[in-house]
Amino acid sequence: MAHQRHPSSPPAWPRFPPAILAILAVSLALLYTASLLLPHSASPNSTNPRHPPPPPCGGGGADLAAGRWARDPLRPDRSLYDGTCSFHRNAWNCLRNGREGMESINSWAWYPDRCGGEAVPRIDPAAFLGSMRGRRIGFVGDSLNENFLVAFLCALRSADRGARKWKRKGAWRGGYFPKFDVTVAYHRAVLLAKYTWGPDKFPKETPLVFYRGGEPIDPPLGIFDGLKVVLERMISYIEKEVPKKTLKFWRTQSPRHFHGGEWDRNGSCLFSEPLRESELDSWFDPRNKGVNKEAREVNSLIKQAVLGADIKLLNLTHLSEFRADAHPAIWLGKKDAVAIWGQDCMHWCLPGLPDIWVDVLAAQILYNMEAG
Repeated sequence: MAHQRHPSSPPAWPRFPPAILAILAVSLALLYTASLLLPHSASPNSTNPRHPPPPPCGGGGADLAAGRWARDPLRPDRSLYDGTCSFHRNAWNCLRNGREGMESINSWAWYPDRCGGEAVPRIDPAAFLGSMRGRRIGFVGDSLNENFLVAFLCALRSADRGARKWKRKGAWRGGYFPKFDVTVAYHRAVLLAKYTWGPDKFPKETPLVFYRGGEPIDPPLGIFDGLKVVLERMISYIEKEVPKKTLKFWRTQSPRHFHGGEWDRNGSCLFSEPLRESELDSWFDPRNKGVNKEAREVNSLIKQAVLGADIKLLNLTHLSEFRADAHPAIWLGKKDAVAIWGQDCMHWCLPGLPDIWVDVLAAQILYNMEAG
């Protein structure tokens, strides 16, 4: 079982082309959600679609709801990329930024209970890109999904050193893998809905006003009631505008680990090991009113919203809750960044936890392609 060491110091939506595979990650205030879209065609090697293969270890979202982190001393030596990856973003390039404990961060593997003592399998970039040949892959979302994207691009680059950065009108950034004719695009979408900031982004009273049909909703909605409305509209949009042949996933929340205060109140995440399972509720149970409480609340709303919709969950929250040790923290690669922005206990070091997300994502994509 993983153990914790305490801190050493105080601590308008785009229209999606039919051939697009996309992961959507968008936010409401400090609340984050996500989804994935994949063409629904079976692979050439698919078996009878009436008898789909069993889900792989780490396949179904619910399959990851129970598990444990354990050290794999050889895992850092098997990393698919390092600080020289051309797709890196500086603030998350913890190797180049000299973040302490990177070998430890990358020495943990996730062992789902359903996998018979086996860890989630690592992505095989060459095999994955071969299965994706000729396809376009698109991520849509905020900086947390860009964090995910960078891990994805850097992992795939290990199979195609000719990969190059890609940018097109309407896309924020991406990559092209010429050996496999695969394009990965990222569309930046910060919130679930069209929005306008007031003069004060974080007013003390009525911080959010929700609109329907161009008119403010009256009486005003609380943040979670407003989120329900936005989720319903977003899902309705996806169901209407995204081709039926597209397979869609919605990533659950990426948890934060601010210890001792919020991001703007000297919150810290100088941890050297993952949290213990017995500690998770004290961090994330909404009843404890902690600074990191919203992830589980939002997940509950997401699960309700997707019921009956043609959208699957990419469940990454629980395995991520343990990893208080895996954030950039004070190693942000820019002078005075901590003094200006505080520690980063929201995004993740790369290489790091998002590489496990990539492993899970790849397994689910390939499984669903084979299942048809």
